[in-house]
Amino acid sequence: MKRIAIIGSTGSIGRQCLSVVDSLPGRFEVVALAAGSNVVLAAEQVVRYRPQIVSVATEKAAAELRRRLEGQRSQGGSSPAILFGSEGVEQVATHPEAEMLLSAAVGVVGLPATYKAIECGKDIALANKEVLVAAGEVVMAAVARHGVACSIAARR
Repeated sequence: MKRIAIIGSTGSIGRQCLSVVDSLPGRFEVVALAAGSNVVLAAEQVVRYRPQIVSVATEKAAAELRRRLEGQRSQGGSSPAILFGSEGVEQVATHPEAEMLLSAAVGVVGLPATYKAIECGKDIALANKEVLVAAGEVVMAAVARHGVACSIAARR
C-alpha cells in the first residue's frame, strides 16, 4: 500500500486524486492532506480518509475545522493534528509516513513544501505547471540529487 500526502486536496486535481484512491481500494493510504480555505470539504475529506494530519490556509480556518470535527471525536473517532499556513503545508508534504506527495496546490503556494518533500526523499507527483515554471531547474536538480521519482501531469 502506497502512503500519500496531498497538497491541494480540496481543489479540482486533489479531488480527482482522491477519486482515484477510492477507485483502487487497498492500494493507497492518505496520511496527510493540505487544503486551502474550503473547510467544509476538508472536514468531509478528513472523515472519509482519516489522515494523521491536515492543514488549512489560516488559523481561523483551522479553528473552524476543529469545531466541525468535534462530533467525530465524540463518536469514538480520532481527529488528526490540525495545522495551518505554510508551516502546516510543509508538515503535510514532509510527513514521515508519506512515501509520495501529490503537489496539486494552485500557483506556487506548494513550491517550498514540494522542495522540502524532495529533500526528505519523497517521490513527487506534480499536478501543476507553476512549480516547474517558477523553479523547474532547481526542483529537477533536487530530484536528481535525492534520487526520487518525479511524475509530471500538469495541465496546459
